[in-house]
Amino acid sequence: MPETPQQPDRAPEPAPWAWLASAPECPPQGHWDELRGQLAAKPGQPPPNGQSLGKGQGLSPAWQAFAAAMDLAGSPHPASLNTPMANLQSQVRDNGITYNVYAATDAAQRPWSLDLFPLLLDPADWQGIEAGVVQRMRLLERIMADAYGPQHLVRTGQLPAALVQGHPAYLPGMQGVAPVGGRYLSLAAFDLARGPDGCWWLMSQRTQAPSGLGYLLENRQIVSRLFPQAFESFPVQQLAHTYRCLVDGMKARSPAGASAHIALLTPGPYNETYFEHAYLARHLGLSLVQGQDLTVRDEKLYLKTLQGLQPVHGLLKRVDDAWLDPLELRADSTLGVAGLLQVVRQGHLLVANTPGSGFLESNALLGFMPALARELLGEALQLPAIPSWWCGEAAAWQDVLPRMRHCVIKPTYPDHTDRQSFEPVLGHTLSPRELDEWAGRIARDPDAHTLQSFLPLSHQPVWQTGADGQAGIQTRPVVLRVFAVADGRDGWQVLPGGLARLGSRSGMASMQRGGSSADVWVPSTGQPPATGPSLPAGPAARRERLVTSRAGENLFWMGRYTERTENTLRLVRLGLEVLGSENQRLPCLLDAITQLAQRHGLVRAGVPGAAQAHRVFERALIAGLWDREMATSVGFNLRAVCLAAAAVRERLSPEHWRLLEQAQARFFQPTGGSDLAHLTALPESLAVQSLLADTSQMLAALTGAQTDRMSRDDGWRLLSMGRHIERLEFLCGALGEALRHGLLAEQAGFDAVLELFDSTISFHAQYQQSRTPHALMELLVTDSDNPRSLGWVAQTLRARLRRMGHLAEGATLSMADRIPDLVGLRPEALGPSAGSAPGPGLDWPLMQTLADCQAAAREVSDQLCALFFTHSGQARYSVHA
Repeated sequence: MPETPQQPDRAPEPAPWAWLASAPECPPQGHWDELRGQLAAKPGQPPPNGQSLGKGQGLSPAWQAFAAAMDLAGSPHPASLNTPMANLQSQVRDNGITYNVYAATDAAQRPWSLDLFPLLLDPADWQGIEAGVVQRMRLLERIMADAYGPQHLVRTGQLPAALVQGHPAYLPGMQGVAPVGGRYLSLAAFDLARGPDGCWWLMSQRTQAPSGLGYLLENRQIVSRLFPQAFESFPVQQLAHTYRCLVDGMKARSPAGASAHIALLTPGPYNETYFEHAYLARHLGLSLVQGQDLTVRDEKLYLKTLQGLQPVHGLLKRVDDAWLDPLELRADSTLGVAGLLQVVRQGHLLVANTPGSGFLESNALLGFMPALARELLGEALQLPAIPSWWCGEAAAWQDVLPRMRHCVIKPTYPDHTDRQSFEPVLGHTLSPRELDEWAGRIARDPDAHTLQSFLPLSHQPVWQTGADGQAGIQTRPVVLRVFAVADGRDGWQVLPGGLARLGSRSGMASMQRGGSSADVWVPSTGQPPATGPSLPAGPAARRERLVTSRAGENLFWMGRYTERTENTLRLVRLGLEVLGSENQRLPCLLDAITQLAQRHGLVRAGVPGAAQAHRVFERALIAGLWDREMATSVGFNLRAVCLAAAAVRERLSPEHWRLLEQAQARFFQPTGGSDLAHLTALPESLAVQSLLADTSQMLAALTGAQTDRMSRDDGWRLLSMGRHIERLEFLCGALGEALRHGLLAEQAGFDAVLELFDSTISFHAQYQQSRTPHALMELLVTDSDNPRSLGWVAQTLRARLRRMGHLAEGATLSMADRIPDLVGLRPEALGPSAGSAPGPGLDWPLMQTLADCQAAAREVSDQLCALFFTHSGQARYSVHA
């Protein structure tokens, strides 16, 4: 009987997640390892839990649950994560998520930095964090109530006066003012870090204008889509309830109750977190406003809108207190509103948070909090803070002086120019001489310095591309920012999760200095969320969307600049095509193109005309495209579109904004850089024409977004009017030049006019080859169905103006009557009598009508600006005007 052949020994297949537990990079010694849930091993030691790692072995319980739910198609190789990482980066770009360092007007915006892996928290850890944060919110509220009320803590010496009244962020003008709605604080943020002991420690707290609420929501939406199975099976607590509590709570406490008008106050589009402001305003349904949009009348706050002054009952501010009121605080502030503090004092406005909370952010307060909790709450603190010593106390300073090397030196009054401020300094990085120098600085001004124990931060796994170009798991220090909001029921809600901020390998780096972020997952307990504030039942009252004067002005000019960019781009394309075709020696066509290019500022003064030196003119036309000194160039106008759009970003969809960014990036960086060296060699005209064709397609998509994807409110009507005013003026001028130079007598000229009007296909479809001047005039002047005809444009502009007749006591109705009716023009008003050759010098009756249209367009534009926009700029403040 033949022997059964033995099967060769097969090596066991590696568990799909073995590589995760044995990631080559571990946190530095002495730091907590978030991935493995324990203190990092010393270099050279084997991975935790031994050498043999099965699926999930060696991971923390949270990461075991995450790994079990992940689906990498059974692949044991980590390279499978390259695809979701690429998708993540693409989503960040597509959503236009940016974080800028006070971006210049011509600087590219920096994409938000987000890592693939979320920070995973165990239920026990989160329960401790949540309870500790709620307790600290109660304590901060009591401290602020005392500081602006009886000041018992200062009088009894439990809080040094230098940390309250002596703090630059303390506002004496708010002393004795009862908080609107009974709460000083509506929200706060707490920065936490896990120490080597595995416990979470409080590092700092933010009460003035804490950032991150918008970014963490985008983080959640992106990361949850990348790992849907893990997100569902973890399962992760939802965020929506807490955001709803924030808005409903503000309404419940505001003077107007449930019908309150809440606005989000932003410094403007050049602030580094402006994306978040626009995103939050859109997500929460708030009016996004700047200081110049607001005014004080009779000790109440109003929003300047196209409909007139509209009351504002609540402000969610993203402006620090010092800039809120130039009348009482910083006189050089253009970010706030004169008289705002008086409105708050009179109880007519809820501000989140009440102005004057900035002193609570001082790290020096952390050392006093345990005693204050016992005094004010009768409780011991559940969430410990990093040991902190305010050097203004002689005993504390003498006690901590020998331990300076193991501390972090921080300013007591950070970011305040009237007190000494500096960047935090790590004691262990200082030489003995430098330590002595710092000791001397502290001795000379002890109040301005606070020392905190150095806490080795826990490390979070991240998916990074190394210097060798290979992607893999690395680790980064992590700080968790947790948010708490007032819920309108005398309680606090803690946002389940938060924003994880990641530093560099060597230590923490702020988001301004290249730090990154991660989503935070908190497992659901299965308990339903607490109910929100009690608000009147029944259907919500529908309110027309308000359009501020500033937003209306930006929308109007966004429309004008979009149309202007399209028109000048089409003119440049036509010029380059003619100069490179058999028609390059047709004098009348070259002269008309030269005149139009000069009129619209597409070539510099002194450049010879196309008929005299067409190659010189061609190069000048190309060079003018990107000329930043020419306020009429295509590039300048395209940037102007983006700047106007940035000021009203909360009104634009992500797709709309992405089209803008793509059009600008494609136009200004055809080779990945700003120079156009690749276009210097012939045939440069062909390369430029290809680029202009691509840009034209993007602009067509942008026009579609403006036409079909925006609500038909007064803001959209202003945008539409801006477009049609620009179109009417440009096309009238183009047709006038064509008639003046006799272009209709030449086939090439005839075709050029159709091209400028973007009506070539329409003409051929309606008139075949009947190239008569009257046929052309019918299509381009009187046709009521052709959106490029002068009659259609004038008719639409009149309709928009009449639709705005409910504003400004019907002032736009007379403007509508100023626009000529071109659709009803009789044939004899369009052109010369039959049989007249349409050559140069021919007297066209239409010429005066075209001039009247241009004058009317300019007049209407000036009147709209004077009527709706001139008061939206910086004003001379008068509180009781």
